Amino acid sequence: MPRGSSPKRERQYEHIKESGEQRGMSEDRAKEMASRTVNKERARSGESKTASRSSTQGKSASQRGGEKSRGGGGSSERTKDELYQEAKERGIEGRSTMNKQQLKSALGN
Repeated sequence: MPRGSSPKRERQYEHIKESGEQRGMSEDRAKEMASRTVNKERARSGESKTASRSSTQGKSASQRGGEKSRGGGGSSERTKDELYQEAKERGIEGRSTMNKQQLKSALGN
């Protein structure tokens, strides 16, 4: 933990470290995970002097609810561009004026 950390962040660090160790992580890996997590939370709340863009933007792990670990959280749905490319490959007429739903229907998806 950085010098001058608040008691709350110290408790948070210990809790995360102990949790990791209970789940079978090595002590070094649990310490690293706890440090990274606490530092990211400090950056998000403005407690650190410097912060990376990834630390301050986007959803936090608690907000994300494990989306990344479950495979992207809805990333299996194809984009309009992907549908358009397939329609182009199949030679579907009028594809340039279709919206995503119309492209899906024309492709039989």
